Amino acid sequence: MFASLQHGTKLQKLTHEVEKELRPIFQQVEKQIDEHQFRMLESFRKQGVSEYHLQSSTGYGYDDIGRDTLEKIYADLFDAEMALVRPNIVAGTHAIAACLYGVLRPGDEFVYLTGKPYDTLLKVIGSPGDGTGSLADLGISYREAELTQDNQVNWNLFEQLLTPKTKLVCIQRSRGYASRPSFQIEEIQEMIRRIKSYRSDLVVFVDNCYGEFVENQEPTAVGADLVAGSLIKNPGGGIAKSGGYIIGKKQWVEKAAARLVAPGIGVEGGATHGYLRDYFQGLFLAPHVVGQALKGAIFASAILERLGFVTTPRWSDPRTDIIQQVSLGTADRLIAFCRGIQAASPVDAHISPEPAAMPGYEDEVIMAAGTFVQGASIELSADGPLREPFIVYLQGGLTYSHAKIAILMAVDQMLSQP
Repeated sequence: MFASLQHGTKLQKLTHEVEKELRPIFQQVEKQIDEHQFRMLESFRKQGVSEYHLQSSTGYGYDDIGRDTLEKIYADLFDAEMALVRPNIVAGTHAIAACLYGVLRPGDEFVYLTGKPYDTLLKVIGSPGDGTGSLADLGISYREAELTQDNQVNWNLFEQLLTPKTKLVCIQRSRGYASRPSFQIEEIQEMIRRIKSYRSDLVVFVDNCYGEFVENQEPTAVGADLVAGSLIKNPGGGIAKSGGYIIGKKQWVEKAAARLVAPGIGVEGGATHGYLRDYFQGLFLAPHVVGQALKGAIFASAILERLGFVTTPRWSDPRTDIIQQVSLGTADRLIAFCRGIQAASPVDAHISPEPAAMPGYEDEVIMAAGTFVQGASIELSADGPLREPFIVYLQGGLTYSHAKIAILMAVDQMLSQP
């Protein structure tokens, strides 16, 4: 492997040093995998998963025992009252939108406690009279509480934004393209406690994307009323080909389901076609796959830090999601890194990614993702906007070996830049 790299001798020595230093941390990751896998197995056994649960349904999808059983397992793993796990959820953004539309009504207000959300949600939020059917177009008001300079929740600002019309408070667990750290479950628990101390009737929603099975608990276990995410991220285990989930308190999951499908149908309808086997198997594999992605992220952080780059989280920091941020300093390095990841992909390795304008983003973005499932963030990918300090966001990796090889190839290409 190293013989094929231009800087192979240097990278081989670095890899040996880094992996030796990371052994105790990797052991902790393996322990975490075991804990999640045991709990997963117990839930599968408790629900009596059998071959007939893996069969597909058609048409209206009524009385789909496999789908219902899968959703009971998700609810159990998330310590929640109810779960909705469906192939007709197109993306994490779709799942989040269903929650927002389900909870909110014209005249209501909602607040993002953790600053500006993902760029893809800005069209969902919209602006008054935009004619798109956005939340604002339907008369729902939006406010956001910018974080403090040290990336903490600005509670003074939140108090000022809170009005009698405020119905929903949103927390984004992962950083997205923001420079702030992702929020740990312990921090989210304290956020929820404080939100509820202002008004117990406030509904708390957590965007859980990228965070599933990284820590010991999910946000619903510490008081979140509703969470949502995508199955082509962590919980699909690299097997699910599409879909998403909405999990939480029964009354709010049912309202989101009514928006996702139609009032009167809600959770009862929805054929699963041939997806269930993938969903069950992907979920069962998810603890292991998430652990592999975490090890890849930790390795990337350690080796790039040794090379003088600023990484967050640092290799020794606790983690709450699978995203690794690295400040590369120049556009050329960012492009080279992403091209290295693409070249090390099992799919479309021959394609060289180029920066391009993307809807919803202010700057050109370069993306590398040679994945088996289009856009699957649990598979290895890297991307970043072309703006200072030229940060790359690395996530995923179905196996640690692949993540390590790809990272070394990306670093090799980047080191060749002036």
